Amino acid sequence: MAMSTVYATVAPTRDQIDAQAGPAVLEFGTSWCGFCRAAQPLIAEALETQPQISHFKIEDGPGRPLGRSFCVKLWPTLIFLKDGKELAQLVRPQNVDQIKQTLAQIA
Repeated sequence: MAMSTVYATVAPTRDQIDAQAGPAVLEFGTSWCGFCRAAQPLIAEALETQPQISHFKIEDGPGRPLGRSFCVKLWPTLIFLKDGKELAQLVRPQNVDQIKQTLAQIA
């Protein structure tokens, strides 16, 4: 699956995420967030060699239930899932190796 480039304003439900089969990454953030923009090349590079991993790029903010259900407080936050179960979380990743190592846990 190719990396999403736009944050979705309509998020899947928690039930839909919990039912997701296989490896997946949820990316919570906003298009105006400087930390989110800075992390985009790192996330893209890490995901380009992992086409089997689904990537969901979800706009987050106050009152957004999916982000709250994963206790997201800072952006970007990456949630790493396998078969709907959270295995790891990265907040404001600083380098591509950090993301790749965490992806290896779910691939």
